[in-house]
Amino acid sequence: MKRKWLYFTLLIIILVAIFISLIFFFNKSNSSSEQQEGFKTHRMIAHAMGGIGGQTYTNSYEAFIANYEKGLRVFEADFLLSADDDLIARHEWGESFTKMMGQEDGLKPERYGAIFSTQEFKDAKIMGRYEPMTWDDVLDLMVDYPDMYLVTDTKQIKPEEIEQIFSKIVDGATQRDPEILTRIVPQIYNHPMWDQIEAIYPFESVIFTLYQTHESDDEVLQFAKEKGLAAITMSEARANKNLVSKLNKLGIPSYVHTINDVEKMQKFKNMGVYGFYTDFLAEADADRSWLRNYLGL
Repeated sequence: MKRKWLYFTLLIIILVAIFISLIFFFNKSNSSSEQQEGFKTHRMIAHAMGGIGGQTYTNSYEAFIANYEKGLRVFEADFLLSADDDLIARHEWGESFTKMMGQEDGLKPERYGAIFSTQEFKDAKIMGRYEPMTWDDVLDLMVDYPDMYLVTDTKQIKPEEIEQIFSKIVDGATQRDPEILTRIVPQIYNHPMWDQIEAIYPFESVIFTLYQTHESDDEVLQFAKEKGLAAITMSEARANKNLVSKLNKLGIPSYVHTINDVEKMQKFKNMGVYGFYTDFLAEADADRSWLRNYLGL
């Protein structure tokens, strides 16, 4: 009887050891971030500085702090030029967006749909409590948090606007600390934008985001290979196994936006997608294996 109990105990121990090994193996096999460099050592990108209090697109100081504390280190921010040509972190103009951000109390009704001055922008707290940020405010964060990476989403893409926006980005960072430029990752939306930004400053890493292009997968692959792009970002609808697989063979990771569900994220990880833009997930969620997700561990 004692011998049977001993065998049973040993069997349980062996099964537990196998189970733990499987979790480790699948977690390891699904995570290659340690092979990457720069911003790519992280697999999650906080969309518009990440969500806060259930609210998205705030690009606010508080959103940054909340998501930094969740372990995120790569932050995407939207940038527009204010009425007085300052660079500010905002997704779009328009009355509906102003109301979505809960900024009515900080503005006169006739200004809801206007292009704000910098002072109007700063005075109109988001949801009445979150701090809107200018480029100088974002630079303050990059000085105070030297492990932070910034992915730009510039909402004005006419050549003259690109020139103005990225000149401000480069000049501002250079005046604070040139090292900051190594942690800024521009997103481009078309081929000419690469050449224009390269002429302003040769950033170490550039992401090509596909939501504004109708290029074929082959054209995307050719451009990515030719320019040595750091990554390709695509929507859920644009992501497909063929494109992701060919990018992986080129050593170019793919990111999908905007994912807030771990099961959906796992589907794309199984496709070979490397990273994700997110509002509400944490950095640790990207490194969870499919087995741990399945078991809720």
